[in-house]
Formats: sequence, C-alpha cells, structure tokens
Amino acid sequence: MHLSLNLSISVIQRKAKDYCSYQERSHAEIIKKLYSLGARKTEVEQVITWLIEENYLNEERFALQFARGKFNLKKWGRIKIKQALKQKGVNSYNINLALDKIDENTYIKTLEKLANKKFASLKAGTLMIKKMKTIQYLLQKGYERPVIQQAILKLDVH
Repeated sequence: MHLSLNLSISVIQRKAKDYCSYQERSHAEIIKKLYSLGARKTEVEQVITWLIEENYLNEERFALQFARGKFNLKKWGRIKIKQALKQKGVNSYNINLALDKIDENTYIKTLEKLANKKFASLKAGTLMIKKMKTIQYLLQKGYERPVIQQAILKLDVH
C-alpha cells in the first residue's frame, strides 16, 4: 500500500534540495526518496531536472566523492568501489571516471600498507597460511589479484 502525501511540487523540491544538500546523492537515491514522499512519475522527472539544473544533483560529482571517500577512509579497492557504485545505480562512464581519479601510486602504497599490517597482525600459522589469509583479506577489501600478488611479494616477513 502506497501512502500518498499529496505534497506540492515546491515542497517536494525543497525536501529534495535539502536531501541533496546534506550529502552527495546518486540519481537512484533521489528517485527513491521522491517516490517515498509520494511524488508521481511526472513530478519525479520534473524535480530531478530541476535538481540537475540547480546543480544540487550531479552524478559525476557523486561518483568522484564516493570513490575518493571509500578509498581514503575505508581503504577499499577498485573492485569493491565499482560494485558499490553499481548498486547505487551510477552509470559505467561515471564509475570509470571516478576509479581513474584514484592515484595509482597512492593505491599501491595503501595496498602494501594494508598487506603489511594484516600480515603482521596474524600470530599463528605458517608463512604460507599467513600469506593466504592476507590475500583473502585484500580480496575482501576489493583489490585486484595482480596488485595483491605484487604486494605479497614485497611483504616484510621478518
């Protein structure tokens, strides 16, 4: 059952603007929010257009900020960032643009730091087991196998 709130277009616009002003949003998030406010399809289209024109909604900006934040704060790899952006309905062009903005040297250094920290934290097990657990951890963080393998070769195992 859908509850119709019968809000005016100006009220819907203000609520959508406030929602976008709080933090960057994807188009899919805004569309979901507008429907939750009881907006009809024509109103959703109208508000989305207005938000874009007023620069409250910019999916490229959202993708860039999302990727930068997940990499810098949560140390996610490109695979995990890409999956999360896809789940948020971001198009491939903006996903690739955001991933390309991650500095390669910083990416590799972050991966190596994570690998060394994880490896050092593992107390029990043979060298091989500790390396396998470190690889599994890095895969879960969303890093690619080839760069993980390079990081594992550089591990400080002493």
